[in-house]
Amino acid sequence: MIELSDIAYVRSGAADLTKAVDFATRVVGLELAEPTEPGVAHLRADSRHHCLALVEGASGVISSGFLVRDEDALAAAERHLERAGYAVTRGDAAAARSRRVRSFVGFDDPFGNRVELVAHQETITRPVGFTRPAGITEFGHLCLDAPDVREAYRFWNTHFNARVSDWIGDAACLIRIDPVHHKLAVFRGDGPGLCHLNFQVATLDDVFRNWHFLQAEGVEIEMGPGRHPQSTAVFLYFLGPEGFTYEYSFGVRRIEDEDAWRPRTFDPDEPGSIDMWLGPTRRVSTQPQLRQA
Repeated sequence: MIELSDIAYVRSGAADLTKAVDFATRVVGLELAEPTEPGVAHLRADSRHHCLALVEGASGVISSGFLVRDEDALAAAERHLERAGYAVTRGDAAAARSRRVRSFVGFDDPFGNRVELVAHQETITRPVGFTRPAGITEFGHLCLDAPDVREAYRFWNTHFNARVSDWIGDAACLIRIDPVHHKLAVFRGDGPGLCHLNFQVATLDDVFRNWHFLQAEGVEIEMGPGRHPQSTAVFLYFLGPEGFTYEYSFGVRRIEDEDAWRPRTFDPDEPGSIDMWLGPTRRVSTQPQLRQA
């Protein structure tokens, strides 16, 4: 069993890097981290060096990173995946430096999502230099697409310390790797991709202030504000450049008693199963997975 400590980052290709960085900083509120790297913009939201790397090139998600305890754990994970039949590649020193980790391995999940396991992700102690007062407190979770969410959960639960918190029929699986209700979600989609990237905010007021700010900026609101009954989080999804969906949320549930928790199943067609406030719901945009060279 591979023990994941946390989510680490998302790397996403941007055909128009300048536009994508402007949106991530001026609109989302993230800090452009230093030092700069040609063709790569690292965006910061918490103590991680970055949680989002925008890479100049073809539009699409490149990889999603997860943290393991140390390099021994990374080597054990590499052996585990190879024994299970996955083609695992070791990142070289330059690639590790770009990710601001000491070492990493990459592989494709059964559906073609590129996953990277990393050891020793860089931490920055100084406060984040947010570019506007969005209220962001941390990188909250990431969401991948797969044609079959049941099989996707079988993969994550078989090989990793991943437990299902709740099901939304066969449309979504919400997965935890620590007490937070979900750090990873898998949504049903036609192919592999990144469904959205989540940032937690400090207060309910932040969600609504951001909603008004995004409307004033002419940003497409994909869904919300609303409240998910599964995680109890108040959510707001919005669309950025390159087909990249961001989410702000507040008030996510924590599952402290593992033995007492029982996963629930929600019918996605039942009113209130996506938004307890009965607002309009829709499937948010997915950024497709870029194939490895």
